[in-house]
Amino acid sequence: MEKKLPRRLEGKVAIVTASTQGIGFGIIERFGLEGASVVVSSRKQANVDEAVAKLKSKGIDAYGIVCHVSNAQHRRNLVEKTVQKYGKIDIVVCNAAANPSTDPILSSKEAVLDKLWEINVKSSILLLQDMAPHLEKGSSVIFITSIAGFQPQGAMAMYGVTKTALLGLTKALAAEMAPDTRVNAVAPGFVPTHFASFITGSSEVREGIEEKTLLNRLGTTGDMAAAAAFLASDDSSYITGETLVVAGGMPSRL
Repeated sequence: MEKKLPRRLEGKVAIVTASTQGIGFGIIERFGLEGASVVVSSRKQANVDEAVAKLKSKGIDAYGIVCHVSNAQHRRNLVEKTVQKYGKIDIVVCNAAANPSTDPILSSKEAVLDKLWEINVKSSILLLQDMAPHLEKGSSVIFITSIAGFQPQGAMAMYGVTKTALLGLTKALAAEMAPDTRVNAVAPGFVPTHFASFITGSSEVREGIEEKTLLNRLGTTGDMAAAAAFLASDDSSYITGETLVVAGGMPSRL
């Protein structure tokens, strides 16, 4: 029997970038099940259509818009179409990310560094610049950062550095957008999604990660969705500028 979820987001309008699969889809599904009208966005129309159909089959009010976050016209389109349909924006989750290379930082090509910065950091700033005039009083912005942002290393070092930048961006924008908008972040631990399959796909690596957690398991998309729903809801109305680490007890200090 499925657990009955609270309807904390009734009447809210939520946009989640890169929300057709993995953590993004888990978050947007949770928002919808808690009563929000949700706007799915991703790069490919077929993926958007499939995700919207899945959400609608669960009784969720879902709307899909293609958006490559590094494309200025796509970002404007996402904002304009959402406002045209719903008249407002209450919740924004910046989830889009890329990790185009596993090279060490000092061996990374300039094009790779540019893409990491553009997708993982800059696009979120530009998207929020477009969205800010339409955000309702009491709105919530959530960045999806990573446990790798606290200790960037190995094949994810430069990716981790961009996620460290989001920890700072959360603090800076919380101050800038207060008191009408709260800004927080979720830092997932390792979650076996398509995006992380190059890490979690190996049973040996997976077991090594599990041993580093206090709870002896990897995270799930549902774990991340629950954290995001809390930060999006009025249950966290006195929380801003914070990063909620959802990593099973893995060390998380800069």
